[in-house]
Parts: sequence; C-alpha cells; structure tokens
Amino acid sequence: MKLIVAEPFKTLWADRDPFEAVEQLQGQVYRELEGRRTLRTEVDGRGYFVKIHRGIGWGEIVKNLGTAKLPVLGAGQEWRAIQRLHDVGVPTMTAVAYGERGSNPATQHSFIITEELAPTVSLEDFSANWLEQPPSPALKRALIAEVARMAGTMHRAGVNHRDFYICHFLLHTNKPVIANDFKLSVIDLHRAQVRSETPRRWRDKDLAGLYFSALGIGLTQRDTLRFLQVYFQRPLREVLRDNASLISWLQRKSGKLQRRFERKYATGAHE
Repeated sequence: MKLIVAEPFKTLWADRDPFEAVEQLQGQVYRELEGRRTLRTEVDGRGYFVKIHRGIGWGEIVKNLGTAKLPVLGAGQEWRAIQRLHDVGVPTMTAVAYGERGSNPATQHSFIITEELAPTVSLEDFSANWLEQPPSPALKRALIAEVARMAGTMHRAGVNHRDFYICHFLLHTNKPVIANDFKLSVIDLHRAQVRSETPRRWRDKDLAGLYFSALGIGLTQRDTLRFLQVYFQRPLREVLRDNASLISWLQRKSGKLQRRFERKYATGAHE
C-alpha cells in the first residue's frame, strides 16, 4: 500500500481509513465511469479535484491492449508525472493526497487529490476568437514560447502526456495577462507516462496532438517555426535540417486527426 496525505485531508481524515473517506467526498461530478470517478470538492472554502480509480478489470485491460491502447490502471501515473514536472520546473497541479492499495492491476483501488487551479482559463478558450480578434504579436509570441518551453522540458524529463492539447494548458487570470508576465500550467496527466527519457514515438504523438489542437486559432508558419526553435533549443537552421521528416509527419498526422474529428462530430453523427 502507498499513502501520502497532506493538509487539509490529513486533519479531515484523522483516525479514518483514507480509502473509505475519499469515496465519501461530495461535490460536482465531472466524470463517472465504472472504474473511475472525477469530482470537485471544497474544504474550508478551497477547491480540490478528486480522481478515484477502482480497477477496470482484466477484460477491459485485455480489450485496451488488443487495440494497441495503454490502459490507465490507477492514480499512480498522474502522481508520478506531477512529481517529475515539479522537479524540472514545469508548472502543473499540486497533489495533496495520493493512495494506492492492492497489487492486482485489474482491481487496484487508488486516488489522487489536487489543488484547484483558479482563477484560470484554458488556452483553447483564451485563443478561441484569435481569428477575429488577434492578440498582440508580443503576447502570441510569448505564449508560443512558453508552451514550447514546457513541452520540451516535459519531454526531456521523460514525461509524455498522451492528451497533449491546448485545452490542457491553463492560463492563470488572477492578474492581467501580458506578454512579459503570465503563468501557464499543464493539467490532466492521468494518462501520462514517466520514464528516464521519452521515446520518440510518444514525443511525436504529443506534438501532433498539440499541433492539431492549435490549427484553428490563426497560427502562421512562422509561429510553428518559432515553437520548434524553442522546443528543440537549437538554431532554426539546425532544427529544419535535422527534423524535416518530423515536420512533414506532423502536418500529415494533424490532417488525419482533423478528418477523424470531423467524422466523429459531423452533424447528426453523434445522435
């Protein structure tokens, strides 16, 4: 069994079984699946997000592996990713409680509780009207550079996200957002993988997802090149010389993702 509990839950759960106590937390439920529950709760006026994993069963594990998908078996993946990102200076959530018991991956019971990041707005929502109302060039360049810095640092630290879209970057709005003074945090790490180094295959999948999610906000080719230069931390000439195949693949892959997205959400397709 693994258990780490900080305040306020250390006091709130005094003399209680944390695995029973976490199941009794109340609040707004964001996701309710057979093996996973996500909700927002409040303690002493502060918000927290709670993710509870109850095991998905061997049938679901085999099903995922049969379709080349890596199943999420518990809260440990997110816990380890959060700790690694904190270690290397990538802003993300702060975990205040984590528990895991049971060695059988099909029935393991685990949970993670993180502090709510508020007030914030997702980068997807912040950039939603950029085609009609472009941001200042300085702010756009600064945001692109920071996303590239965070992505590059994350990948060099051995973490790949697996849901790497601009909606999972939160822009803090406790003060005016200006080019030389803002903060971004990356969230939703429950599918993240942590290794000593990130395999190129998984790095490229993250980059393709990020590129695809930013297609509709009016970025230019120069913006893309600026991202790659900061991401690789090398002169642009070297980036273009050594990563021509990656750039071409990203364009093809994002096109496939776009077509898949359009088929999935075509009018009436989901009804």
